[in-house]
Amino acid sequence: MSYCLWCASEMITETTWSNLLSLSQPQKLCKTCKGKLQIITGNRCQKCSRESKSKICTDCKYWGKLLKNNDPLEKNYSIYSYNEFMKEVIAKWKYRGDYVLVEIFQTEFIRHFNTYIKNQMKEAIIIPIPLSKERLATRKFNQAQALTSFITQDKINILERVNSEKQAKKSRMERIQSENPFNLLEPINKPVILVDDIYTTGTTLRHVAQILKDNGCPSVYGYTLIRG
Repeated sequence: MSYCLWCASEMITETTWSNLLSLSQPQKLCKTCKGKLQIITGNRCQKCSRESKSKICTDCKYWGKLLKNNDPLEKNYSIYSYNEFMKEVIAKWKYRGDYVLVEIFQTEFIRHFNTYIKNQMKEAIIIPIPLSKERLATRKFNQAQALTSFITQDKINILERVNSEKQAKKSRMERIQSENPFNLLEPINKPVILVDDIYTTGTTLRHVAQILKDNGCPSVYGYTLIRG
C-alpha cells in the first residue's frame, strides 16, 4: 500500500507479471494527480521544446537575431509544460522545501533522458545549474542537482553562481538583459548537458553555455524538466 505524494490518497497497485518482470518504479502520484501533469507532445520547437507549430519558435528566432546567429546553446529538451498544477507542485517543492516531491518526476526524467538524449550524447558531461551560496543556504537543496542524481551519480561541479537575485521576480526582458552571474572554475573540452528545472526565457542556460564555449567546450545542450 502506498500514498500519493501530492494528495495523500491511498494507491493500490495491481500486481501483474508485467510489472513484476519489468521491475518498474513504484508510482508516486495517483492517477488523478498524474493526469494533471502535462507532458509536451506533438509539435515542439526543435531548439527549445516550446509547443509550437513552427520548427523554430518566435522565442528562438529572437535569440538568433539578438545573438547574431551565434547562439552558444545548441538546443534544449524539456519534458513538461508549465501548467497551473505544475506551478503548485514547483512552489511546494522548490520554494517551500518539500524535497520529497522530486520523486514525482523520477520515472519520466529517466525515461526521456534514455529515449531522447543518452544515445545521442554518449560523450557528454552532465552538469547541474548551481545555486548561489545564499540561495542554497536558504533552500537547503539544489533542485537541478536533485534531478541530475536520477541520471548520473557523478557530481560535476565546475560552476559557481555569484549572483543570488531571484529570476522569478524579473520581467522577460530583464532576464534576457541580465548580467552573467556564473563563473567557471575549470575548463572542459567535452560536450556538456546542462540540467535545470525550468526553461523560461533560456537566459540561464545561455549564460552558462557562453562561459563554457569561451573556455573550450565544443557544444552545450540543455535538459530541463519544464518548458515555461
